[in-house]
Amino acid sequence: MNPRKGHRIAALADALSQHRILHIKTAAQILGVSEMTVRRDVSANADQFAFFGGHIVPASDVENDNPYELSRAADSHAAAKRQACSHAIEYIHDDDTIFFDCGTTVPYLVDLLPDHYHLTAICYALNIAERLTRKPNVRLVMLGGLYHSASASFSGSAGLETLDALGINVAFLSAAGVDSRRGATCAHFHEAEIKRKAMSRAQKNILLVDSSKIGKLKPAFFSDLQSFDAVITEDGIKDFPE
Repeated sequence: MNPRKGHRIAALADALSQHRILHIKTAAQILGVSEMTVRRDVSANADQFAFFGGHIVPASDVENDNPYELSRAADSHAAAKRQACSHAIEYIHDDDTIFFDCGTTVPYLVDLLPDHYHLTAICYALNIAERLTRKPNVRLVMLGGLYHSASASFSGSAGLETLDALGINVAFLSAAGVDSRRGATCAHFHEAEIKRKAMSRAQKNILLVDSSKIGKLKPAFFSDLQSFDAVITEDGIKDFPE
């Protein structure tokens, strides 16, 4: 390794030790090189660094199953997630304010957003925000707070207060478990409070899951199924007995 590249790798490792996660653009600015050079350096040093949703994280985070299922579940049931989102996109209209939940299903919905739509998008997860920034006419509201690497998401009173000040046309919620009697549940307790607050501010609430989640129960309850205007899977709207 030449001295210049060695210096870059050391500087990147030092920056990650301070911030834990870095956007590729930020890393390029810190190192004074192009984003392409950063990508090459990261790829060439897979024992130290890993990519995650447009960001760089320590390789140990992925090796230790952190962040959460995002490193593993991003490709799990991908076709079903994409198909579910194709059914859900009809709920979004130009000039809407939309809440996008965290997880590995909602990114497919963001990708389907028409570029000419002018939207206000609200989110609290890095993998969702990174995709939303690619849309030319989206105004992004990022809910901040304490960062949870397990789901690449944020939580805290500041984010909840921000939601209190917003009017939401449609909230798209994700779940790790959907049970006809026990409702919608997720794996992380900090997410449940944000989901409930977003639902209380929205005109319409859409639960967006692939069918592998049906019948599963996770520890953090956030809503009964009757509170959703629609539950959408890859097969379209899913009906549950009342």
